[in-house]
Amino acid sequence: MNVTEKLLKSHQIDETLFVEARNGHHLAEAQYQALKRQIEALLASKNAVIVAHYYTDPQLQRLAEETGGFVSDSLQMARFGKEHPATTLMVVGVRFMGETAKILTPHKRVLMPTLEATCSLDISCPIDPFSAFCDAHPDHTVVVYANTSAAVKARADWVATSSMALELIEHLNAEGQKILWAPDKHLGSYLAEQSGADMLLWDGACIVHEEFKAQGIRDLKHVYPDAAVLAHPESPKTVLDLADLVGSTTQIIEAARRLPNDTFIVATDRGLIYKLEQLAPGKRFLEAPTGGRGATCHSCAHCPWMAMNHLENLLVSLRDECNEIELDAELCRQAMVPLERMLAFSKSLPPR
Repeated sequence: MNVTEKLLKSHQIDETLFVEARNGHHLAEAQYQALKRQIEALLASKNAVIVAHYYTDPQLQRLAEETGGFVSDSLQMARFGKEHPATTLMVVGVRFMGETAKILTPHKRVLMPTLEATCSLDISCPIDPFSAFCDAHPDHTVVVYANTSAAVKARADWVATSSMALELIEHLNAEGQKILWAPDKHLGSYLAEQSGADMLLWDGACIVHEEFKAQGIRDLKHVYPDAAVLAHPESPKTVLDLADLVGSTTQIIEAARRLPNDTFIVATDRGLIYKLEQLAPGKRFLEAPTGGRGATCHSCAHCPWMAMNHLENLLVSLRDECNEIELDAELCRQAMVPLERMLAFSKSLPPR
């Protein structure tokens, strides 16, 4: 039973979320422009800026860029929110991203279109059993993925994103440290294989990336034999073994621009395709198949929680100043330590 099935079985996920992910919230251009004008006025009056993730709806990414905001991966979102002078951050993504912004900028107001948008990796790593797991292995350095709650981050020594995790694990391994990694087992296995580090892994996975299937990619390669496969390391090893490039969302974008191929099979959330088509015009991007032949598709290559963000609830949140991220001050102080380590370490890395 995979993580998706476990979460559904334990009723931690409402099935309607998956329907929501498939349906989307795309607005006609006139509607988009009308909402954009209202949102622009609110952003100006509240000294606010939009910080959005690559996996959100293309219209939200477009809105962020057209209003002076920012679209990127979780690492660069965190850095942008920390450094931008705005006193209110509208974080468009999932809850851990809003919490990260609040931890790094406790003096700022952090709003989200909805507080219900969470993450399967976050859900799969509750603080109490995770803390007990850490206590049982006191000789391990605790490194957690950014896709975790504020409480889990506060229990860790380091926080990592997929764009800098390998360099961090290699650094800690060179120092002779044994590593406890959570929550994504696929990313953890990839990091252990690439670095040779002694890693103890928590059993978690992303419901989107876990559904990519190697056989589906092979079948697609028969149709497009010259296509390059770009995969996020949260995908299963059988998928990563077929990839021409394994990397974070930002690294996938860079590879699509750099590689000579004109067709790519993309094994990550389909929200990234909007940015890929923007930055690599003239190239074709195909969603990697999910769910296998004839199987039920739970995520259909798009996070159901990311799909809960749309222009209407963003406008309401900004107008009413609701859906605010509020965290305990002491918890923020504790979680700030591994997050600041992450930012300092990533800044020390040479450009890739």
